[in-house]
Amino acid sequence: MPRERLSVVVTRRLPEAVETRLSELFDVRLREEDTPMTRTELIEAVKTADVLVPTLTDAIDAGLIAQASDKLKLIANFGAGVDHIDVATARQRGILVSNTPGVVTDDTADMTIALILAVTRRMPEGLAMMQRGDWTGWAPTAMLGGRIGGRRLGILGMGRIGQAVAKRAAAFGMQVHYHNRRRLRPEIEEAYQATYWDSLDQMAARMDVISINCPSTPSTFHLMNARRLKLMKPSAVIVNTSRGEVIDENALTRMIRTGDIAGAGLDVYERGAEVNPRLRELPNVVLLPHMGSATIEGRIEMGEKVIINIKTFEDGHRPPDQVVPSML
Repeated sequence: MPRERLSVVVTRRLPEAVETRLSELFDVRLREEDTPMTRTELIEAVKTADVLVPTLTDAIDAGLIAQASDKLKLIANFGAGVDHIDVATARQRGILVSNTPGVVTDDTADMTIALILAVTRRMPEGLAMMQRGDWTGWAPTAMLGGRIGGRRLGILGMGRIGQAVAKRAAAFGMQVHYHNRRRLRPEIEEAYQATYWDSLDQMAARMDVISINCPSTPSTFHLMNARRLKLMKPSAVIVNTSRGEVIDENALTRMIRTGDIAGAGLDVYERGAEVNPRLRELPNVVLLPHMGSATIEGRIEMGEKVIINIKTFEDGHRPPDQVVPSML
């Protein structure tokens, strides 16, 4: 007699290929609308499912986990970041948590370089000029930006994505510098010709470009606060494809408006989709809708990792991408 299939609830719409495969393997309840579940819907999901597949838009906190039935045994997150999941509380309840690490590395690093180029070469200003129909022709002094070759790039967070950014930046002729919780091994530094800074303050004061590539943790909240942003050179720019709350957004906005910082490229925001309206008014700020990892290839690979984690769990083994509190 075949065993009963796992009950799986997916909180957001996923690529069609992923949803199809999930439906073939499990007793899956897919999301019809491409909107986040309400709190009520999430509560219903954790009360009825064996496996929950959430995304970063779902708050899987202690209060929600407390309402889960004993049936829920795995939270298979669609995404690498798990700061929206109370992993410790889940573990106490005997619920495993898995994620999808490594999938978005190249896509996010590509977008980081795109933002650096967009800000330093004034692409949004040029695009706006063309869309308004204001361009009257080429001129030797028109729309002058800056060359990125030779500039100092300071990477804040030299994990997978930070190292992928370093690789790309080196190909553009940038000088790679980094600050990290732990210094990298000498052979890795040599591979990227990367200079380590123990002091973030000292690095921030000397860089032409700062790229935020660290995770969101209590220790990284407002790591780039008003005092540290003030250390940056007036000609420097900052880009963020990691987590919005690493930067004090209000302080950043003020300093760009006053010319204390030359510009910014942001794909993430301190208050999620609630973007500071003053940021929208600044011509030297590039704003993207959290699309750093948004490639069809990346999303399908994320889905495949979710499926492998669930299938491995169903077969009685530890999910290959299990997250435990000590990893955070």
